[in-house]
Parts: sequence; structure tokens; C-alpha cells
Amino acid sequence: MLTLTGVSKRYQTGELALSDIDLTIPAGQVIALIGPSGAGKSTLIRCVNRLIEPTDGKVQLDGDDITRVRGAKLRQARRQIGMIFQNYALVERLSVMENVLSGRLAYVGFWRSYFRRFPKSDIQQAFHLLQRVGLETMFDKRGDALSGGQKQRVGIARALMQNPKLLLVDEPTASLDPKTSRQIMRLICDLCREQQLAAIINIHDVVLAQQFVDRVVGLRAGRIVFDGSPQDLSPAILTSIYGEEDWEIPADNEDDEERASPEDRVRSLTVDAHP
Repeated sequence: MLTLTGVSKRYQTGELALSDIDLTIPAGQVIALIGPSGAGKSTLIRCVNRLIEPTDGKVQLDGDDITRVRGAKLRQARRQIGMIFQNYALVERLSVMENVLSGRLAYVGFWRSYFRRFPKSDIQQAFHLLQRVGLETMFDKRGDALSGGQKQRVGIARALMQNPKLLLVDEPTASLDPKTSRQIMRLICDLCREQQLAAIINIHDVVLAQQFVDRVVGLRAGRIVFDGSPQDLSPAILTSIYGEEDWEIPADNEDDEERASPEDRVRSLTVDAHP
């Protein structure tokens, strides 16, 4: 279980990026963190994994306060937090298997990893995870030979190699096509439920989040303005998160436009044109 209590972050410029965040995420629950650019989503994730230091408040993982630890204890705490990145963060000259095994660096140490001396149990686990993410036949391919969706699957397997208690996921579908985005979101959510991992997914695609996650948390100007079921994201709530917009417009309008003939599209563009 992840618990944030009164977490705030004020930068040296005076900007208040997070203000008094209280949040509890039980094991096995996947939440989507949504909000406009600059709302504090990335700052919140970085405060959890201590890439930046909260100004105030406390972050606890299974009851252990990880906001106060330093040195070896901080490294131990980070073992329990898996990260999945928007830009994949693979070493592209290494193979798929080597990238996945890099998730064990905090356990086996630099020199054993440098000489590829991983325990047999780690190699077996890596093969199992590659099978689970659908890449078991690609274990020896270089990272730079993969598609974007395949790279993201490697990133998921690498994060799970840490045997984490928590997953932090930063825009996992931003660079992917719609079909691959759905597959990746489904895979992340299924794995979290199977392994009872708490997870925070920072995502801009609200519709995609609604389809797959258990819970949505909306941020605006560093504050939580919504915390509830995806089904409760009404137009009024979306306005409170993002600002004024006509949220009632059906999402299939664009599909209607694509189905229209070229003549119809030209007519629609010229019907209101001035002579």
C-alpha cells in the first residue's frame, strides 16, 4: 500500500507544484493520474520515487517512510518501486534479455551485471516475464530493432524484474498508435492485478484511462480536485480538472467525418464560406 500524507513541493523559484496531497493506493489497485500540463502529475511521481524531494509531507510504502531515508536505505526503498517510462529508456545496443535483466541491477551489483553473471533464477524469471508480455521469441534482438510497442513491453518486463511493490508509469502510450496503446494499458493493468501491485499511471488520454483503470485522480494547479471512479468523470468534473470545454461532443464525430465522401467534406468546408 502506498500512502501520501500532506505531500507538498515548492521549488526554489517559489512555484508551488504540489499542495497538501493526501492519497492512499492499496495493493492491486491501478489509478490514472490526469490533469492539464503543469498540474503536478510528473512532480508527484518524482516525489514518490525521490527523484525530487518533497518540501513537506510523508510518503509511505507498506508503512515504511521513504521520504526520510538516505544512502543504502534509499537504494533499498527504490528496489520496491518499478518505473515504466514514456521514452522506454532501453539500452538499445543491448538485447531484449539484457535490458530485462537490468531490472536486477539493485540486487546483483555492478560487476556481476557488467559481466552478465546473473543467477539462473533471474534468467528464468526474465524468460517468464518475456513470455507474459509476448516477447519470448525476441529475447536476443537488439533494443534498436524493436517497434515502439515492443520497447514498451520490454520496459514493463524490466520493471517487474525488480519484484516491486509499486509501479510508477509515466505516459506509457504517448508515442503509440491507438491499438497498441490499448494493448499496453491492458497489459499493465492485468499484471498489476495479478501481482497485487499498487500503480500510478500518469496519462493524458482520459478515454483510455476510463477503459482500463480502477480509479482516477485529477490534479489541477498541484491540488487533487477529483478522486473517484472512472465512470464518475462527468462533463462538470472534467471542466473542474481541465477548464471549460464542450465535453458533450460525441467522440465518434471524427469517425463520421472520416466516413464522409470527399465531395461531402468539400461541401461542409464551403457551405459557410464567403463569396
